Amino acid sequence: MDLELTGQHVLITGGSKGIGLACAEGFLQEGAKLTLVSREASNLDKAKQMLQGRIAGSANRIHTCVADLRQASQAQSALDCAIQAFGPVDVLVNSAGAAQRTPPDELNANAWHAAMDAKYFSYIHMIDLVVKQMGQRGRGNIVNVVGAGGKVANPIHLPGGAANAALMLISAGLAAAYAPKGVRVNAVNPGATETDRLISGLEAAAKLQQVPVDIARQRAIQGIPLGRMGQPVDVANAVLFLASARASYITGVILTMDGAATPMVV
Repeated sequence: MDLELTGQHVLITGGSKGIGLACAEGFLQEGAKLTLVSREASNLDKAKQMLQGRIAGSANRIHTCVADLRQASQAQSALDCAIQAFGPVDVLVNSAGAAQRTPPDELNANAWHAAMDAKYFSYIHMIDLVVKQMGQRGRGNIVNVVGAGGKVANPIHLPGGAANAALMLISAGLAAAYAPKGVRVNAVNPGATETDRLISGLEAAAKLQQVPVDIARQRAIQGIPLGRMGQPVDVANAVLFLASARASYITGVILTMDGAATPMVV
């Protein structure tokens, strides 16, 4: 199936690790040009080397920009950096930032603010810039990698879940607002996915349950009907489809990817 992504400029926030990096590899395989954004230059360098090693001849299709997207000014700088390299952005994938998982008794005001900065505003600062440019051009796709915690409250992920819920709302709202201008906006909600971020979540769950981390992991898997946690490539495949011409009539969708851990209609 041709996803018609060849030559398109894809900007991926949080593109140096985990789900973002898996998305980067998928878009490269489809012939896209990539701008990867991350806070750490060393992580971007490692990601670029890994991608070049896996996909022959891709070096001239990968650009990197260092930015802390919690700051609106740095989001603007990152977008300027991307446009200078490959021109206007055709596809924006947001996968940057993650709120720290914390047992409820340990929460305080700083934790709630930090979660919104880390997840919600790191997305909003880039979305706000890019969606307006896409609207002016009359085309574009945005896919936000959010998280299942925005639909189902998890005691150790309340601040992050609140940020995720807000991101789901703006994904649906912007989809309606910008559809007449040719821009599609969708979101995916991964459940437990095998990334570095999963470790901190399991540690917080183990602390709350007062069990070793390996037991918390076993319990988490037992709660997934598919019998395994997701892999970054599982999420990346969904992101690529939603960003492609094959999904041209799909917008405002919040796609849950949790292995049926929480069966629900809405």
